Amino acid sequence: MPISRRAFLGFPAALLARPAASGNVLVAVQLAGGNDGLNAVVPFDDDHYARPRPTLRLSAAQVRKIAPSTGLHSEMPGFERLFKEGRLAIVQAVGYPKMHRDHGAAMRSWQTANPAPSGEETGWLGRAADQAWNPAEGNVPAAFVGTIGQPLTLRARRTVVPSLRDPKDWTLTAEVSGPSPAWAAARRVSTVLHRGTASPYPSCSLAQSLRNVAQFIRADLGVSVYLVEHGGPPPGGYDNHANQAGHHAVLLRELSESVAAFCSDLASDGWLDRVVLMTYSEFGRTVSENGRRGTNHGAAAPVFVAGGRVKGGLHGAPPDLSKLEGDAPVALIDFRSLYATVLEKWLGLPAEPVLGQRFELLDLLA
Repeated sequence: MPISRRAFLGFPAALLARPAASGNVLVAVQLAGGNDGLNAVVPFDDDHYARPRPTLRLSAAQVRKIAPSTGLHSEMPGFERLFKEGRLAIVQAVGYPKMHRDHGAAMRSWQTANPAPSGEETGWLGRAADQAWNPAEGNVPAAFVGTIGQPLTLRARRTVVPSLRDPKDWTLTAEVSGPSPAWAAARRVSTVLHRGTASPYPSCSLAQSLRNVAQFIRADLGVSVYLVEHGGPPPGGYDNHANQAGHHAVLLRELSESVAAFCSDLASDGWLDRVVLMTYSEFGRTVSENGRRGTNHGAAAPVFVAGGRVKGGLHGAPPDLSKLEGDAPVALIDFRSLYATVLEKWLGLPAEPVLGQRFELLDLLA
């Protein structure tokens, strides 16, 4: 259950006082609205892409080439740099069979790791937090950093997951609680805040959230999972049914440059080797543009995974645009395989209790 900043200020001190951790950290980025994967990771020489998009298609001259027939949107220089450095993996055509195309149901599927989530009350990262929570230690395994209501992704059954807007929230907790073990965590946060960041961040809300996450990570508070968001509350800024070109370009630049700044910041002193960042969005978009120079709700789309120990490059086959389902690419990689991979190979948590069954792991992490 999400808690307010005011409630967090009264959070029991023991829950904020876990000693410095030595484990890995997962940062999940929710892209709300349905990101158009075909104009983010562009199959620029595929006629099945170009013909249905008379105004939205991007040519070879308009993309940042990362493979002979694939390019990133021109407004993604940060992702191009990470890709060339081997710090960005692009997992292609991710989704699940017969994907929902309603925002609420589709996002709920990704948040709960359940293609049919009507009765699901917890999120997949909330269940992971329950697995990681140790009542004897009183650790805080996960946190949401942002300004909207906490997404279902982090809703847990046994542990409380705090919502934070600013690193100062952690220091204020110790001030309200008085002298206690929480002071050690507060001092680490204060030290990090005084030191600042190693690289500049863009001036957008996603960048600010990731800057805050970087400061929490450096303070080594023992939090294993952070969630941030881009696109705002439902239906979300990525829902571009009209005049998509300009709006989508702005969002992709914010995403690309914010993640690149975050990675550069943490790489400056070796922290990036302990961090994996992963995006998710409720669905991609249709291959065909509509009559308003936008796109409609689609299905499978790429997922971006960044970090110091990520196996960079393109993973999986590209979507086959000659074989569509409702004018949208079909999923070739089950999203739960991606979830299982980061749970087991990165966080060291058993995936089956979180996901309900076993899924094939991807060769994504070193």
